[in-house]
Amino acid sequence: MFNHRYRYLFILILSVYTYLSTELCRVYFYFDISIEWYYAFATITAITAGIWESNHLLDGYFKKRSSRQTNKIRALLAFFLAGCIATTFISVAVVFLVSMVMHNNSFGGTLIPLKLNLIYAWLANLLFHLINAIVFYFTEYKTTLLEAETFKRMSSQAELQVVKNQVNPHFLFNNLNVLSSLIMQNNSEANRFIEEFSKVYRYILKNHEKELVALETELHYLDPYIFLLQKRFTEGLKVHLDIPEDSRQLLIVPAALQLLIENAIKHNIVSRQKPLHISVQINGNNTIVVSNNLQAKQTIEKSTGIGLQNIIKRYSLVSNREVMISNEANIFTVTLPLINGN
Repeated sequence: MFNHRYRYLFILILSVYTYLSTELCRVYFYFDISIEWYYAFATITAITAGIWESNHLLDGYFKKRSSRQTNKIRALLAFFLAGCIATTFISVAVVFLVSMVMHNNSFGGTLIPLKLNLIYAWLANLLFHLINAIVFYFTEYKTTLLEAETFKRMSSQAELQVVKNQVNPHFLFNNLNVLSSLIMQNNSEANRFIEEFSKVYRYILKNHEKELVALETELHYLDPYIFLLQKRFTEGLKVHLDIPEDSRQLLIVPAALQLLIENAIKHNIVSRQKPLHISVQINGNNTIVVSNNLQAKQTIEKSTGIGLQNIIKRYSLVSNREVMISNEANIFTVTLPLINGN
């Protein structure tokens, strides 16, 4: 506060205000002080400037000291007391100079002006230090708030990154098993499978660091992903997409549709006799709905912590809109919010 660039303007305004107050209250008349107005104003200005500048010099020392102390109030009080001592010496020096040197007044005739100026000086010093304490704690509050926000953002980003990292090993493991099977059978589809697999995996790696992607981008790589799944399950899996063009610029978390489809497969029977039907379509209110018929497995593979919970967590970290889950009439439905990027 004491090194503010407009401090001299503040000193001048306070000096003018104080001098005008003494004139309006007729202080010099009631206390029988004989002094020219310009000397009176100069005395007040010199004391005010001396108080401010002495505290300015002390400020650097006490800032370093307070940074090493946990008790900030004690540091501020010590700063205030040091300012009071400096203020007293400056006021005495200025009053004695003006009264005894410039006006040849006696020591007794100088005591009353000295007392009045000391009262003013101590009150001015108190005012400066109160303002300094307010500025100090406000700055500390802003710094603490900024640090808390930064920590929260870093924590959320780190948590989001952990959740994202779960997608890659899971996807890689499942499809390498299929690829191994195709190669062992000398299947001519192996080359195409590798191509489609590389497209999907490239998409995951490319968007790995992103929190949101355009729905059009997600859908572009959903087709090769469905191809990979159909190679695993042939006629046991039916996937229907119904996405109008006007919704494709909305945003979605990367690989969310892939994870929902994989989640449906993990929890349901997928066979030629009992096909799993998965539908992906746009609903109102900027949402996309992924639904499937329920034909639950009697034994479900051990959860790896990804899938539906992964998506819910990622949405909670990037948006205030919720993922809606419904399980009615043997249809399991997950509704994902689509986020407007504008």
